[in-house]
Amino acid sequence: MPKPTFHAIARLAGVGTATVERVLNGRGGVRPRLTEKVIAAARALDYPRRLPELHRGILRIEVILVRPETTFFSRLSQAFGRIAAGLDASLAVHRTFMDEHDAAAIAKRIAEPEARRAGLILAVPDHPLIRAALAKVRAEGIPVIQIVTRSEGTDAIYVGIDNYAAGRTAAHFLSRMQPSRGSVIALCHSQAYQVHRERIRGFSDYLQERPRDGLFFVAVLFGLDDADHSANRLVEALRAWPDMVGLYNAGGANASLSSALRGHPRGGEIFFIGHELTERSAVALREGVMSMVIDQAPEAQARRALDLMLARLGLVGAPLANDPIRFVTITSENL
Repeated sequence: MPKPTFHAIARLAGVGTATVERVLNGRGGVRPRLTEKVIAAARALDYPRRLPELHRGILRIEVILVRPETTFFSRLSQAFGRIAAGLDASLAVHRTFMDEHDAAAIAKRIAEPEARRAGLILAVPDHPLIRAALAKVRAEGIPVIQIVTRSEGTDAIYVGIDNYAAGRTAAHFLSRMQPSRGSVIALCHSQAYQVHRERIRGFSDYLQERPRDGLFFVAVLFGLDDADHSANRLVEALRAWPDMVGLYNAGGANASLSSALRGHPRGGEIFFIGHELTERSAVALREGVMSMVIDQAPEAQARRALDLMLARLGLVGAPLANDPIRFVTITSENL
């Protein structure tokens, strides 16, 4: 792509071209707040030259996450903490957990931070209010990275696995490793996360494109990643489809689903594949309650997100690739 012009940077920053020239050529005489706006705009437009320092003090990167009680987001938060501890003292990574059901509060936090920040990393639901807040932040020239899942219609950098491929992989193994004939259901949080929509779409597309005689994908159920709600949906499904032979959980609450299967007469006959390796899913694999787990390596996602953010802030010179994070398929044989 062509190198962005001073005029394009000035338009995004809301300043004159003379101000852009003074900042980018290091000639001084520009107020700190305007300097920040120019440098942020230049970074947002991928200006290729090394840019002046944005702050003389600490650069603050905010990470916004949800559901701290889940193993996955706990692992993700801990990974950010470990990586941040090894960064230069001029960099601060601030982690914030928010209620995933309060889109207005999340949007307000995105658009109106409590403290000045140099960059934003977030894993939050897809919602119109959140999309609007992200558009505002991007227009201000603040680098934004979406991790794990993303909002539709935004051009922020995305870090995560190929969720469509993960869904297809789940269907591939279920179809080939479950010899019995019968019904298959899928379970996920809801339609609030694009990550789950992509996984279910991949799962459905595979079974439609490569139908197997006697295997029928009959329903997608929503458990909200809540233990009781998910277990109840599964028990209802077992009652509605007594011939069930396959279960794909694209979201959380694997432990409660495993408990429900342990207590059901046909639980051991169902091929159950879910996401995220935890202590409890490892136990379920060893017991034969779960057949396979797809783990998406939250530690690798945190590392990639911070590396890309440092590059966007001009603190890493070499270009960084952003291929999808590799997910791992785990059975009782390779725990």
